[in-house]
Amino acid sequence: MNRKLLNALFTALLWLATAICCAVLCFLIAIIVSEGAKAISVDFLLTPAKNFGSEGGIVYQLFGSFLLIIFAGLMSFPVALGVALYKSEYLENPRLQQLSNLVLYGLNAVPSVIFGIFGLIFFVNILETGLSWLVGAVILAIMILPTIILSCYQVMNSIPNSYREAARALGFDPWQVITKVVLPQGVGGAITGLLIGLARAVGETAPIMFVATAFSGVALPGSLNSPVSALPTHILALSKQATREQALINAWGTSLVLLGIVLVLSFAALASREFFKIRV
Repeated sequence: MNRKLLNALFTALLWLATAICCAVLCFLIAIIVSEGAKAISVDFLLTPAKNFGSEGGIVYQLFGSFLLIIFAGLMSFPVALGVALYKSEYLENPRLQQLSNLVLYGLNAVPSVIFGIFGLIFFVNILETGLSWLVGAVILAIMILPTIILSCYQVMNSIPNSYREAARALGFDPWQVITKVVLPQGVGGAITGLLIGLARAVGETAPIMFVATAFSGVALPGSLNSPVSALPTHILALSKQATREQALINAWGTSLVLLGIVLVLSFAALASREFFKIRV
């Protein structure tokens, strides 16, 4: 079999695999939209859940999910920006660069349930924090940190060295080079990575179900050590009541809302990448 035929066969297989993946994704989205639309209403979004979620709405679950990802983003963003700056501007040893890349890619590939078990052992069992939304935000921040660092570092590392050399030639000290040249261009990558990380974090169940959330009977948190209810754990609780028609409808509706949030964050990440690419 000649090379051209092999290339054509391989290309056809790639297109076939892409088409299958897209078809499955579109099918899942279509099912969630068609079934979830039956539950979506103003009352559903703005009223609290009742009867273990089988009745009422998801206002507390929405609040809990946004509370978790907002604080996770606030905690992870400055740390990620600092680590990316250190990797890009100060870490010159090639072996240490390879080691740091190995650690970051390894952390990025760790299953989310491992972060949840770590939180359960360290925070709940050892530090005895109990169920706390703040602990959940910390776990989510740790989980999305590698994504933000790598996204920010890739942008900073792609800045031509001639920019830095020109800044030094103008008399800039190292800190001015960072603040005037590197950061303005690298922050776009950090924001894009942050949005991608939050899109992942908002749909995670395992990292927060052990340390931060309760399945029912939770309203607004009264302190830092209070649990919250979140959209993913609410879907899990409703799925256990799938024999009840209204519970199943609410599960589909909650899934549609969660899918909408993930899509908004994902498209925002894409838009921010294009925006900052233009500005750079």
